[in-house]
Amino acid sequence: MHWELFGDLPPEEIRRVLAMARRRTFSRGEVVFHEGDPADSLHLIAKGRFAVRVTTPLGETATLAIRGLGEAFGELALVSDAPRSATVAALESAETHSLYRREFDELRRDHPYVNRMLVAVLAASVQRMDVLIVEAFYVGAEKRVLRRLRDLAAVYGNGSGPITVPLTQEDLAGLAGTSRATVNRVLRDEETRGTVTLGRGKTVVLDLEKLSRRAQ
Repeated sequence: MHWELFGDLPPEEIRRVLAMARRRTFSRGEVVFHEGDPADSLHLIAKGRFAVRVTTPLGETATLAIRGLGEAFGELALVSDAPRSATVAALESAETHSLYRREFDELRRDHPYVNRMLVAVLAASVQRMDVLIVEAFYVGAEKRVLRRLRDLAAVYGNGSGPITVPLTQEDLAGLAGTSRATVNRVLRDEETRGTVTLGRGKTVVLDLEKLSRRAQ
């Protein structure tokens, strides 16, 4: 398996890190941790997908990101004592390798390359956030919806043919930083164009190439 967190580190070094991690399994809908919980571990995703959600000032829940196989979440726990900034829950049967801070600190003392690894993953997180901030200011809501749906199709796609994205329009609205009404309008327009078809709690992407062109 390719772990984005580890970049091009030698396989033997990756195995050494994973040997210190703890295997955890989650059922669909199970919460890994809540916003505001003490932060003490990083999770490497070995199976399934997870939603990263926050509570808005209005008390609503907004989905910030979907994390899948080979990705990680909770990395700030390795460098900060701040509480969890979001709630993470499994979207399906899932599994992670959990690496706790004290174990990570041991790795950092014994293996300097781990510091480079951590800097790389934190830099990637900042870069993703920068892209979203720029989009929020300079890209229209309709195009943001299409881009997030394109990204989700990449997460859920497993070959050719239709790709089912089993997320609600509320989830897509949170990811795109817009309202559910806007998401519904954009998706209805795409359904008319034949790029998607809509179902209860899901969107099926029929023509990813065409959708991707419209998201540019």
